[in-house]
Amino acid sequence: MNDKKSFLKPFSLQPALAWTAILGFTLVSTLCILAGLGKILNLLFPAGALGVGVFLYFRYPLLYLGFTWWLWFLTPLIRRLSDYRSSYTEPSPILLAPFLVTFITVITLWRNLPKIYQQGGFPYILSLLAVFYGFLIGLINRSILKVGIGLLDWLCPILFGFHLLMNWQNYLTYRKTLQRIFLWGVLVMGTYGVVQFLIAPQWDVYWLIKAEFASGGKPEPLGLNVWSTMASNQPFGIVMASGLLLLLVNPNKGTLSLPVTGVGYLSFLLARKRTTWASYLFGLLLLTGSLKANLQMRIIITLILTVISIIPLVTLQPFSDFLAARFSTLSELQEDNSAEARQETYSKLIDDALNSYLGGGIGGLAHDSGILSTLLDLGWFGTLFYLGGILILIFSLFQGSETRNDQFASAARAIAVSTFIQLPLTRSYVEVQGMILWSFLSLGVAAKKYYNFQKSTNIKTLNSAQP
Repeated sequence: MNDKKSFLKPFSLQPALAWTAILGFTLVSTLCILAGLGKILNLLFPAGALGVGVFLYFRYPLLYLGFTWWLWFLTPLIRRLSDYRSSYTEPSPILLAPFLVTFITVITLWRNLPKIYQQGGFPYILSLLAVFYGFLIGLINRSILKVGIGLLDWLCPILFGFHLLMNWQNYLTYRKTLQRIFLWGVLVMGTYGVVQFLIAPQWDVYWLIKAEFASGGKPEPLGLNVWSTMASNQPFGIVMASGLLLLLVNPNKGTLSLPVTGVGYLSFLLARKRTTWASYLFGLLLLTGSLKANLQMRIIITLILTVISIIPLVTLQPFSDFLAARFSTLSELQEDNSAEARQETYSKLIDDALNSYLGGGIGGLAHDSGILSTLLDLGWFGTLFYLGGILILIFSLFQGSETRNDQFASAARAIAVSTFIQLPLTRSYVEVQGMILWSFLSLGVAAKKYYNFQKSTNIKTLNSAQP
């Protein structure tokens, strides 16, 4: 009975006023796509999303979280549908929507500026200073448009993470909300990913060709490297890896457990990104090793059941041949084109990066390596500040044992660290992958603050009760 209630809860559509705004925005966007009004939607979608986001931020903060994450999950697909029905637009204003809605959390930063240090915001100060430094340098070397977009790229994940930290008193509610968001996110994105692989929808093929998206695979059924509703298979893999780790510790998946597990893991494998496969395994080991013995056993049992349910799927045609071709490259990296291209990029840029003391500013060319990109954009000065903030937060997650009994907090730490270690191979601090990194870093710290507060409150209560 409880499972059924948990399954139906997302469809309760309460509070009515908030859902009226969300559904109205969704309906107008859908009608514009169907009518082929892509030029209008290019402006209407980000503006409408911002309006709904501001309303939810002030009135319904939990729905604001969900609305923000779903924009990150779905906006690239909406852009592809809009372009297919009208004309290809590059750059697409539609893609600004999740950035603008996330940027609303600058209000949280403004409200807490006087007490930011006392609230544990010092790491955020370091990283924010680095970003503003890169912004100022960028204004000297690059166009204002590129620097402005770059600023949103770097800034939004930090602001959103800070927003989560400042709401640490509501950690339990936020934890439940995030679990529900990612449960449904894995189901929707995973299902679409499998469908994308099987039939190669025309709007995805159209965009693949127009954008010259080389790592997307062949523009035909059974040939795509799945990127589902996102703009690339790399960020899709990072989001799915995070969602699958959360799935292992979600006590409310109920009747959704089997379908989410099936489409989630299958689409994750069909993305064919070895970096995210390795990242997931690392996160899994970190998660399991951080829990008490009884919780470890529960995770192990869940994993065994997961493997049993996934094996029949990945051994079926046409999935088996497609995946086998990618698995074979794990032992043949010297013959792998992507590995060779990455090595070539490193050899070309490593000297410039190591000698980049001041940096060229944000808004420059994006490179696969996050380390090279950070050094080239922020220089050594900015990089030390930016990465210093992240490393302080990661270090704090491993201090104390307050969250040892909280599986979600352990999963948040595993997700944050496993995303961060991809830095040599991807820009894991911007866009949706940056949202993953900073959000789960902040949730892990918020959990520690919450349990420390509960512990101190209990001690004060016991002391006051003593004669």
